[in-house]
Amino acid sequence: MATLDQCRAALDRLAQNMSSADGRVRGATAVHRSLSCRITDLDVTFVGRLADGTIQDVTGVPGPPPHKADIRLTMTGDDLVALVDGQLNFARAWSSGRVKLEAGLRDLLRLRTLL
Repeated sequence: MATLDQCRAALDRLAQNMSSADGRVRGATAVHRSLSCRITDLDVTFVGRLADGTIQDVTGVPGPPPHKADIRLTMTGDDLVALVDGQLNFARAWSSGRVKLEAGLRDLLRLRTLL
């Protein structure tokens, strides 16, 4: 089982990857939206903002998210680490229910290039 520190490091790597992306990926992430990532097996939620092509102001809070973010992810810590490390395909994980993504239709259409 992934630790809290490993999950935080994975989110930091994801933010770094996003900030160095270009083309369609950069365009898909160049929105200003609130973001939450619920890690079910650790009973923690990371909240932050998607802004200027990266994830900013990430903090961990115990339990479920304190408010409904524009873009909401739910998964286990192991799945978060595997996704960021490229060992788990997001589309397959999402279609099988391992990863849940909730967002408005406009955000889903914009984020589909990341899938």
